[in-house]
Amino acid sequence: MSNSNKLALITGASRGLGRSMALHLADAGIDVLGTYYSKEAEAREVVAEVEKRGARAAMLQLDAGNASSFGDFAASVKQTLADTFGRTDFDHLVNNAGTGIHAPFTETTEDGFDLMVALHYKGPYFLTQALLPLIADGGRILNVSSGLTRFSFPGYSAYAAAKGAIETATTYMALELAPRNITVNVIAPGAIETDFGGGAVRDNAELNQMIATNTALGRVGLPDDIGGAVAALLTDGLNWVTGQRIEASGGFGL
Repeated sequence: MSNSNKLALITGASRGLGRSMALHLADAGIDVLGTYYSKEAEAREVVAEVEKRGARAAMLQLDAGNASSFGDFAASVKQTLADTFGRTDFDHLVNNAGTGIHAPFTETTEDGFDLMVALHYKGPYFLTQALLPLIADGGRILNVSSGLTRFSFPGYSAYAAAKGAIETATTYMALELAPRNITVNVIAPGAIETDFGGGAVRDNAELNQMIATNTALGRVGLPDDIGGAVAALLTDGLNWVTGQRIEASGGFGL
């Protein structure tokens, strides 16, 4: 393992898409500082898997929807950078953590709406702000959105609207952080076979087939499709891309 590795901080790295991102980044020679919400055992498993692939790793607990905790979290990150990685900064931030609610517009509660805004808009906005002093000049920020900001399915209005808000904020981050040569982009996954939303895309054969039929590449996405895309976006060659939305949906609805 080399001290010269780049280092990425990924929120929600213990499972699902975040886990796949961590492993793909490790394969690309990028060290990983991940966060988990409640599944500490799963987080430890990801650390072990990253280390097996020859990269360094650590995990910290974080409620990505609780902005009042971000100051303390940034202090923990600073300490972990020194203790585990021998560094004072990190290179890349992936705002991935989150969950979804599925409810018709007419039945969406204020509590559900507030949770979506806290996790998918307010959280990434203020977490990025809190961590900026620790992000190296020339680094990259990647906000995870959703294909649902381009195409619509009933029941996702609050989730998709919050994702749309962070997409807009991304363009402003990209402009305002450009003097530090930090790029800021959005990756927008399409439907992926995970336990997101109760695992419906993975487990409901009729839904899975409907999505596959309407996808140019002929199948539903897998976590590795997104992990691989994130690794590509954070490795060399895309320094001139900023303020952009990159959809990784296999061409759904084209």
